[in-house]
Amino acid sequence: MAASSPISNTVYVGPFVHSESLSTLEIQERGAIFVDSDGIIRHVEKDIQEGDLPNLIQQKGDSWTDAKIVEITGTGFFFPGFIDTHVHAPQHPNTGLFGKTTLLDWLQKYTFPMESSFSKLPLAHRVYQNFVSRTLSHGTTTAAYYATIHVPATNALADICLARGQRALVGRVCMNSDLSPEYYRDSSTETSYADSKASIDYIRSIDPKGEIVKPIITPRFAPSCTPDCLNAMGRLAKETDTHVQTHISENKGEIELVKELFPDSKSYADVYDTHGLLTDKTILAHAVHLTPEERKLVLQRKSKISHCPASNTAITSGCAPIRDLLDEGHTIGLGTDVSGGNSPSVLENVRQAIWVSRHLCLQTSKDKAKLSTEEALFLATRGGAAVVGMQDKVGGFEVGMEWDAQMISLGVVGEDGCRDGAFKEGPVDVFGWESWSDLVEKWVYSGDDRNTVAVWVKGRLVHRTGRFSGAERVATP
Repeated sequence: MAASSPISNTVYVGPFVHSESLSTLEIQERGAIFVDSDGIIRHVEKDIQEGDLPNLIQQKGDSWTDAKIVEITGTGFFFPGFIDTHVHAPQHPNTGLFGKTTLLDWLQKYTFPMESSFSKLPLAHRVYQNFVSRTLSHGTTTAAYYATIHVPATNALADICLARGQRALVGRVCMNSDLSPEYYRDSSTETSYADSKASIDYIRSIDPKGEIVKPIITPRFAPSCTPDCLNAMGRLAKETDTHVQTHISENKGEIELVKELFPDSKSYADVYDTHGLLTDKTILAHAVHLTPEERKLVLQRKSKISHCPASNTAITSGCAPIRDLLDEGHTIGLGTDVSGGNSPSVLENVRQAIWVSRHLCLQTSKDKAKLSTEEALFLATRGGAAVVGMQDKVGGFEVGMEWDAQMISLGVVGEDGCRDGAFKEGPVDVFGWESWSDLVEKWVYSGDDRNTVAVWVKGRLVHRTGRFSGAERVATP
């Protein structure tokens, strides 16, 4: 269903939570956020009391007197929309399939056969419609999507994201080397360039300002592209001033393969750099095994990193040293990496990022390796926003930011030990004595998409459950 613009200005009332910094989470127990009909936050009022709202609205002027009010009436809070910085939309049907494979075998057994089938446009529509709905239901308001080599199917994904109102960077995958099966690869460097350019042009034609969907150049990873193809993609990125996404140092076997295929390059990162693909608009997925020299190079080029903890564990790639990377100044967000990752939920990857950091702590005996709840939530929101180049637009609730948000609802346990709604509000049980910090942590470590009752992108309602309808009322008496 297509997203529609707000009818009027809207005031969101209730508790709200967002990251102030990497280590600080702001929790407002009751506030009011004024969002205009363009989806821009115009005023933020904190610590309001019952009965304050009519006077606050009157003070804001005539344009707010007929504002719609969206108020949290139960136990819950507003939280910024999640940003998935690395996800393969066509792999959605394979989610949860790993077998006994590692990365390169997994590509041949599961990934390439599935992606090649997207030459059939009805299949692409079916999967993409379902997956965009699925990710929105998990509170993902922005996603950096890998598509397939097929231009029509890639364009269809952009169409669906635009219609549903989900922010997206959509990329046609480039792959022309012998590593890719003959049935699923670009026929030549010229084809890679022309088809990628065609998809870029189409995406910019349907959203010229890039307010919701943008193109992104997507060489799958260095081994799947010839040097000529990488050069062509680097040239295209410069010519079109477009974002780039690819994989790097995910798996040790992959790194050895890069050394064999690019013997004149100093490192995996150097392969991308010498082909013009390591820029301040580049998203590098995984970065598990970067050398110190590579990390310095990535920093120098201001390229960004997508941490994919669930996928790295599932495919036994390794534990990325996120604490060290953060300390060095890298810009990092979280990626679900479906279907390497087993869930389209960024919240699940918040948990997994914390668990992976603790596993790394156990391996290295370095307590500082552990990520806190606050840090992982920052990566899922403000960190991800910086990775996709939207840090001035989304990720928090400051004046001037755009209203990309989710309403979280938590189930309260009654005196009889039962809950209203027969557990429709997810697995989090609230007993009433929890602090607000406790409530946030319960959601982080136990919550799921059942707790996400409504989602907005740029002020537009893009996902709702049946439990959301009672949360709206009109401002005027």
